Amino acid sequence: MIRTPLRPLARILPAREAGENPDAIERENIRARHEDMRDHARQRAEGRLLVLGLFFFCAFGVVGLRMGMLATSEPVEPRTAAQGAAISASRADIVDRNGHLLATNFETHALYAQPPHMVDPVASAKGLAAVFPDLKEADLIKQFTGKRKFLWIKKKISPEQMQLVHEIGDPGLLFGPRDMRLYPNGTLAAHVLGGASFGKEGVSAAEVIGVAGVEKQFDDYLRDPANGQNPLELSLDLTVQAASERVLYGGMKIMNAKGATSVLMDVHTGEVISVVSLPNFDPNNRPRPATKGDQSDSPLFNRSVQGVYELGSTFKIFAAAQAIELGLVSPSTVIDTSGPMRVGGFPIGEFRNKNYGKLSVSDIIVKSSNRGTGRMALQIGVKRQQEFLKSLGFFDATPFEIFEARTGKPLLPKRWTDLSAVTISYGHGLSTSPMHLAAGYAAIANGGFKVDPTILKQTGPQTKERVMSTGAANAARDMLRAVVTSGTASMGEVPGYAVGGKTGTADKPKPRGGYYEDKVIATFATLFPAHDPKYVLVVTLDEPVETSGDKPRRTAGWTAVPVAAEMIGRIAPLLGLRPTVEPGRLADITLTSSN
Repeated sequence: MIRTPLRPLARILPAREAGENPDAIERENIRARHEDMRDHARQRAEGRLLVLGLFFFCAFGVVGLRMGMLATSEPVEPRTAAQGAAISASRADIVDRNGHLLATNFETHALYAQPPHMVDPVASAKGLAAVFPDLKEADLIKQFTGKRKFLWIKKKISPEQMQLVHEIGDPGLLFGPRDMRLYPNGTLAAHVLGGASFGKEGVSAAEVIGVAGVEKQFDDYLRDPANGQNPLELSLDLTVQAASERVLYGGMKIMNAKGATSVLMDVHTGEVISVVSLPNFDPNNRPRPATKGDQSDSPLFNRSVQGVYELGSTFKIFAAAQAIELGLVSPSTVIDTSGPMRVGGFPIGEFRNKNYGKLSVSDIIVKSSNRGTGRMALQIGVKRQQEFLKSLGFFDATPFEIFEARTGKPLLPKRWTDLSAVTISYGHGLSTSPMHLAAGYAAIANGGFKVDPTILKQTGPQTKERVMSTGAANAARDMLRAVVTSGTASMGEVPGYAVGGKTGTADKPKPRGGYYEDKVIATFATLFPAHDPKYVLVVTLDEPVETSGDKPRRTAGWTAVPVAAEMIGRIAPLLGLRPTVEPGRLADITLTSSN
């Protein structure tokens, strides 16, 4: 910048000649210079303010835009962040209906190694092999002396093991904090809980994810940090579950069965109070799935929902109830069950070739006549039978809220003929799970309303649409009671609890077609107390054999019934049911005038 002199000679000399004061010229030039400097500084300040204003405008614009996006998006808690950030490991607890703990988190550590930082890899390998016998010393030495810079050694270690590794003293052996899933009751309710494992892992944390059961079914709820203080409440009763498992295990061993399952359901809410599948496992150390052989032999197989079986004569009560509902028969209607009976060219026989002759509908259920229910099924017809069984839920996988339930879809006949209708009426030709059967019996027990089985605690009755009239349901309930008092389930009586139920013994199908001659699925489906049902219990034994007599006995009356009776006697007091005297029946007398 060219600066103007304060006392330029070109102006000073003429001013002196004119008698003017030269200092006035200097003062004027100083004033002009100050004004120029002021204007320049003002311009610079205005430029800086403009730039700063643009900066703040952009910053507030970004903040406003982000706030708008958050306001219009779904509220989701962050679970994982960018690489290197902490992994969320929080997981809500699981409790039973009374608040007793079923699953929780336990703080532990993982062990990993950084070989480049190790002082003595060989000594460290020997020390680790001594602490963890399942690790091979040679493999550890090979890994520690190779090119690897990082490797996991153990994903979960106990405090004692952590201390022993500390004592090895190698700086290349490091620990990462872990929240592992703990099931304090061991094998209790294992198939319901399922189990959990680690998902995304880092040295500072690991994500716990459900792999089966309710842990997987409700994984999103359990992993949501917002639910950390809100445990998942199940319908199970821990004490009833423990008693059921103990009784069923003893019954399975006494009856020489290869497996067993039981389902206890509230008939009004559909809540499953206990559900057992044997053999079971410990979810704290969940075994690997079977890769060969029969999957149903694996302890991971949940027989209550995945076990799809022909459940035999337990289905006969549905044929009787529907026939009564349609007005085709009454409990006292007499039906000729004499042979021969052929449907579609195939003979329909009775158990051990019996011939019961003429029986009332009630006696058909009490004596478990195949021909009797078959003749009712022919009166009902294929279409109406299909509609009724579908309304009870026998066509779809049970809505029970554990992950495995969706795989237990019933097996229906490819062509539903008159022969199919007859065989299905006595429990052959249609395969369902014990959970399906429990829901069907609950509809009879509660007066004719369908219920969906649920593992979640409910606040009141959850009955759905009506599937049969109250009269038909009560008649069916009376017939089930008669089966215990004077029929095939006489060993099912429990004093004070008025048990009603139906036995079912079905030949076990072979994997490649046909049936075994000496292997059965034995089932006893019960409701109690019969005069005012509160609960339904289904007990199923896989390949039972009762050997106390001269000949082996496999029927449900000798195998499943006594196990169910022992279970009811054990759990009914735990359910708050007090023994009562069963109400007597008034004589069917009509008063008339004497005139």
